[in-house]
Amino acid sequence: MKALFLAGGLGTRLRPLTEHLPKPMALVGNRPWLEHLLLHYKAQGVDEFVIAVKHYRELIETLLGDGSKYGVRIDYSVETELLGTAGAIKNAEKLLADRFIVVNADIIHQVDLASALRFHDEHGGAATICLTEVDDPSHYGVVDQAGNGKIVRFVEKPKKEEAPTNRINAGIYIMERRALDHIPAGRPVSIEKETFPLLIENGSGVYGHPIGGYWMDMGTKVRYRQLHWDLLDRRFPLAIGGKDSDDNGIWIGDNVRVGQGVLFVPPVMIGDDVTIGDRSIIGPYAVVGNGTRIGSHVRLSQSILWERCKIRTGAQLNECIFGTGMQVGPHILHEAVCNRTLEVHRR
Repeated sequence: MKALFLAGGLGTRLRPLTEHLPKPMALVGNRPWLEHLLLHYKAQGVDEFVIAVKHYRELIETLLGDGSKYGVRIDYSVETELLGTAGAIKNAEKLLADRFIVVNADIIHQVDLASALRFHDEHGGAATICLTEVDDPSHYGVVDQAGNGKIVRFVEKPKKEEAPTNRINAGIYIMERRALDHIPAGRPVSIEKETFPLLIENGSGVYGHPIGGYWMDMGTKVRYRQLHWDLLDRRFPLAIGGKDSDDNGIWIGDNVRVGQGVLFVPPVMIGDDVTIGDRSIIGPYAVVGNGTRIGSHVRLSQSILWERCKIRTGAQLNECIFGTGMQVGPHILHEAVCNRTLEVHRR
């Protein structure tokens, strides 16, 4: 089985964090989400991958390479212009198999791939759309299904009380190669708005399969923060690096230097090679990236720091998200999202 990861977008709603970074490269628990995603699908038997890239593709290629360090094979499909979801699939056609998986690489999820593949085998249609259930479907495209799971129509952002179901497109598809015959080449094409409706209309067979498990579109700062709190609370059962030897919700990486009188208020995740100064209070809900330096008397709560940040003595940070290499302090900051050194004065 071969999987195609759609990783060409920048994620404008996560700026400035992804200002110079493909959105799937955003860190989740101190590791790029794209790497987590690759390992998740490898664990379910996928050993060949195609990654559709455009913006800052060199960052993705530098991280993943040809896949050999993960025991898989990776090819790259390069877009010279953004081609949309279906256009990116068509652009990668020569690298795909007779049956393949398509994954929107910026969607946080865990899927039981074997179950979805069994369902796809049974219905014999051209495509299976993996579905997730949400409390309020009014912000999404909702699917209307027949009793056998066949999708008969899409309802875009219906009122909550008018939605036919609460099932929405999870951004994961199993497709037969013949579906590519219905995607025009060389122009942007939306799989959601053009290709799937066409396949439904012409009788090719589009079916929906609920995946269960965790699902999150991390496309906003609020959801990105909530994703990490779900991770720390273990509602999202992604593997966390570091040791939690007492099972107390405090994960500590390798080569961490902790000063005198430091208080950890769980849940807290500390990466590798981190230094924390005397009498700092870290947590609750704090994720500290690899190589970060935190001064003394720092108060850090409900915040996420990427790699190699420097938080100076006396800083107080609450509900902040800082990108790689940020330098802060001594400041009192609330709800700041930054990707470059701050030049503000203490309040």
